[in-house]
Amino acid sequence: MLILHDITYIHPNRDLLFAGIDLVINKNDKVALIGNNGTGKSTLLKILAGNLMPASGVVKTGSKPYYVPQIFGQYNEFTIAEALQIADKLNALQQILEGNVTDENMTLLNDDWAIEERCQEAFTYWQLTGLDLSQKMSTLSGGQKTKVFLAGIAIHRPEIVLLDEPSNHLDTAGRNLLYHYIRSTNNTLVVVSHDRTLLNLLNTVCELSKRGITVYGGNYDFYAEQKMMESEALNQDVKSKEKALRKAKETERESIERQQKLDARGKKKQEKAGVPTIMMKTLKNSAEKSTSKMKGVHAEKTGSIAQELSQLRTQLPDIDKMKMDFDNSSLHKGKVLITAKDLNFGYGDQLLWNPPLSFQITSGERLVIRGANGSGKTTLIKMLLGTLEPQSGTIERAGVKAIYIDQDYSLINNKLSVYEQAEEFNSGVLQEHDIKIRLNRFLFTKEYWDKPCSALSGGEKMRLMLCSLTISNQAPDMIILDEPTNNLDIQNIEILTAAINDYRGTLIVVSHDEYFLKQVNVEEEILIG
Repeated sequence: MLILHDITYIHPNRDLLFAGIDLVINKNDKVALIGNNGTGKSTLLKILAGNLMPASGVVKTGSKPYYVPQIFGQYNEFTIAEALQIADKLNALQQILEGNVTDENMTLLNDDWAIEERCQEAFTYWQLTGLDLSQKMSTLSGGQKTKVFLAGIAIHRPEIVLLDEPSNHLDTAGRNLLYHYIRSTNNTLVVVSHDRTLLNLLNTVCELSKRGITVYGGNYDFYAEQKMMESEALNQDVKSKEKALRKAKETERESIERQQKLDARGKKKQEKAGVPTIMMKTLKNSAEKSTSKMKGVHAEKTGSIAQELSQLRTQLPDIDKMKMDFDNSSLHKGKVLITAKDLNFGYGDQLLWNPPLSFQITSGERLVIRGANGSGKTTLIKMLLGTLEPQSGTIERAGVKAIYIDQDYSLINNKLSVYEQAEEFNSGVLQEHDIKIRLNRFLFTKEYWDKPCSALSGGEKMRLMLCSLTISNQAPDMIILDEPTNNLDIQNIEILTAAINDYRGTLIVVSHDEYFLKQVNVEEEILIG
């Protein structure tokens, strides 16, 4: 069991990250911890792991959790055995087998005579055969580093496992192994992830936000359905409040007009009756006070409704505030854009693809390039874009306007400000105020306009990229997305998904995120490797 009670965390610079967090996770629960970037998911996971201390509150764990981090750079100078914290145990076993049976070695081994066999079995499951436990972590790829720590679960046999973005660096085969582990394990799991396929394997979703933690008793699809219902109810409340505000303003206007007519009619009667001037002034002052009082009552009522409406609007999901407005590609659907025949490329004497690649891409298609890590997906993209020529075979390209969006959003110039970057895509049609209106739609308020692009997060760069594309007068004929969801939280993935579904040109995606591929209606594939 895991218990968090009244947890508060304050950054070293004294900024408050979250406060008053309460959560109970029972034995064998499989829990997703989700929330927008910056809400503190990874920090909360580190607090559960005991790697960070909260400013206040109580953390109780039934046993020591096993933690798989998201970032591995701090382990580069460690051997695999050191990173897994089994180097001393393995060394003690070796010493004992060589006859050095000391109390220290026996204590370090702790009767774990099968440690080497478990390492071998775990590495075989995670397809890490050929690795040496004395090998430095710096020699491994991102996917291999993730698998090493995932293998540590079977090696350490914990009851509680904490996973921080475990599928980020895994290819499709690696993800399938991870999914199988999650489905079959009896471990208590807490997982931070934006991988919706993975999140659907967990039985509880906990959303971390500024309001604290909200628990949804179901998988991600159940959570998304509940959020949609909440959003629809909120939109209904906004519409109802907007109607009430219009009605209140209309009532105010009618009441004041009616009062003014009564005052004018009364004044005419008084003038006809010959009421003295001093009395007329008294009556006029009285009427003005009455009108002023009425205006005050109505202003208080409309002000109260306007304030409630403003509060409701702040709760609307950010995606509801955006408008993509992508122009359509000028190419007719079905036009042949790329034809490849017996395509191949090699580094040294080794060719990448056996058999060579042959395919055709037509305008309006949505397709995915599939292949394991290292199979040459990026090389193929360079050929599609014309920045690399094949060593054998042919590739014919029609003259099309293509945009390549990689996971680092390299099209964004880090030397420019947010406004300058948006202006770079302006063909001269939009005025300055129009560009700023577009930036506001994509959540770049006035405070962002002079901010350097280098200071933006991955999600912010993605939104600026989409905003810039809507500013461009001509939509690209082809968009190529390279692992677009890797560095995004769920909110920004949904924004990207909505934008891509607004686009009517040709879409080519390199991704292991099956949920995303399904949502953007990818139907064709190029399989390599």
